[in-house]
Amino acid sequence: MRVELDVPKCVASGQCVMAAPDVFDQRDDDGVAILLEEHPGDELLDEVREAVAICPAAAIRLVDQ
Repeated sequence: MRVELDVPKCVASGQCVMAAPDVFDQRDDDGVAILLEEHPGDELLDEVREAVAICPAAAIRLVDQ
């Protein structure tokens, strides 16, 4: 699985960081999300799915590869 983050759509809510802190972080200057792990391990997929579901801007996608 691959995580895609549409940075221009991000509204800096931080929900993804709270759901999956090993996969997402936020920039210090404006709070926009940063993708730390494009290919998270299986142990992180439930957290990433939660981040996708709760992102208020629908800026995160999980792509099956």
